[in-house]
Order: sequence, then structure tokens, then C-alpha cells
Amino acid sequence: MRIQTARLTAGVLLACAAFAASTGSHAASPTTSIPSAPASTASSLEAEQDAAFKAAKAVQKLGPADIVLRDQAHLQLPAGYVWVPTPAAAQLMRSMGNRTDDTFIGAIFPADDADWMAVVKFVKEGYIKDDDAKDWNADDLLKSLKEGTEAANEERAKRGIPAIEVTGWAQKPQYEASSHRLVWSALSKRKGSTDGNQGVNYNTYALGREGYLSLNLITNAKDLDKYKPDASKLLAAIQYDDGKKYADFNSSTDKVAAYGLAALVAGAAAKKLGIFAIVLAFLAKFAKVAVVAGGAALWGIAKLFKRNS
Repeated sequence: MRIQTARLTAGVLLACAAFAASTGSHAASPTTSIPSAPASTASSLEAEQDAAFKAAKAVQKLGPADIVLRDQAHLQLPAGYVWVPTPAAAQLMRSMGNRTDDTFIGAIFPADDADWMAVVKFVKEGYIKDDDAKDWNADDLLKSLKEGTEAANEERAKRGIPAIEVTGWAQKPQYEASSHRLVWSALSKRKGSTDGNQGVNYNTYALGREGYLSLNLITNAKDLDKYKPDASKLLAAIQYDDGKKYADFNSSTDKVAAYGLAALVAGAAAKKLGIFAIVLAFLAKFAKVAVVAGGAALWGIAKLFKRNS
């Protein structure tokens, strides 16, 4: 595999770089206005991302491969997918303006031309009771989700990256009690944007004895239906090890999480993760890319991990 670094520069620079002044062959579209940003800021971010992608390239694994997910589970990565473990994956996420913590395990990319990526985490906060799923209110969850996203904007502002906002559900929360799997999806956009372009996180969770694994697929809203099967395929490829499964819970000895299932959608856990709308941070600084939706910028990062003949 060879990562095409030329597409790195054109396709995946941060949103703040997206607003750099357009000059020369990168003149803005007649219908698009791109505000200026300090050249030093754009240059610094570009250097940060360049280093992050080089680090990711050095440790990437191409499926089929057996990926160990901490001391909890294994991911049987199928052919056609690329795995980047942390700390390289965490470096990559930070270069895109997204916070990471010790729950972050790695990132998955398509090895073809698909426009998506997925991030994988394990949150070890105990056994999560799922009995609140039958009583939750989607409107209340959405309100809390919006508040959590607003809190994450504070970090983006410090880095000069435009704020984002959650606009609604792409898929309301759904929980399968038999498999202990949770799925939900929220639409998001640059805060105040009126161009109609939206990104989407398709969030899937697998509950275990000691916490939960999350696999969140990020793409352009218009492409979500096309890439849902990828998320389902990857989620199905995750299996908890013996002794770590949800059914292995021992009420006499095991820790119970301080929050229930609803918090995985929009409560304290959502605020802590802070990974919403990564797609919208991918807008390139060049006008010829920035005039397109966030998915076009994601196209750039996906191609970095494309298998080439």
C-alpha cells in the first residue's frame, strides 16, 4: 500500500485553513466567499497534519487482520479496510481539531474510494444498565446532545477551528437488547452555515461487562445510507473476549456505571467524547475543494489509505 501524500494537502486540511485567502489558481468560486486566516496559522496546521499522516502511514494495518482492542475484545478487520492504532490515530484526530483521551483506541479507513472514516473507543466505566432504553425521549436526548457539542466548540475555538452545531437526528437512537448494541446518528454542520451541507456521525456501541466499545462512522449526510453497511460489518466484526461479555456481568463483584444507556447518546459521556462532525473539520483550504460539501474533503483523507495497484 502507498499513501498518496499529494491528496493530503489538497483534501484534509483543517476548517480554519479552509478559510485562508484564495490566490492564483485557487481563486474562489464566483458563488463562494472564503474569509482570510493568518498565513502562519494555516502553515502551522498543515505541518501538524503532515506529521500526523506520516505517523499514521508508518503503523497502518490492512485487512484482513486480527486487531486487539485493549484487554477487552478483538476486531477481525475485513479485507478492504485499514486500521490505524493510537497513538498515531490520536495524533491524527488532534490534527483535525478533535479531542482525544485514554479511551481512544484507533481509527478505521476504507481502502477504496469511499468517503468515510470510523473511530474506535473503549470506555471502561463499568457495566451499563440498559433498562432506561424503553423510557428515553428522543427530543430530550437531542437537546442534551446539542449542549455537549457546544461545549466541545470551546476547544475548537482555541485552535482557530470554526464551531459546529447538531441540527437533528439522521437516525433516532435504537437499542437491540438481545445483542446489547446501540445505534444512533446525528446531523451536524458548521455553526451558522446556510449552504445546506451537513456531516453525520453514525454511532454504534457494543456493551460489555466493564464498559462499552464505540465504533463511530463519519461521513457526509447524503452518503449515510450508502455506508451504513460498512458500519454494521465492522461492528459485527467486534467480539468481546470470554469473561468480558455483557452476559458475564457479576452483580456481586462488578462495577456498575454511574449512568445508563441514554448517556451514551447525549449525557455526560457525549460531552466527554467530543468527536462530533469530524467531517466538517475536513474542509480544505483550497477554494476548489472548499466550495464542495464536507464529504469532498473527507474524500481526501479516505484516499490516503487507499490500496494502489
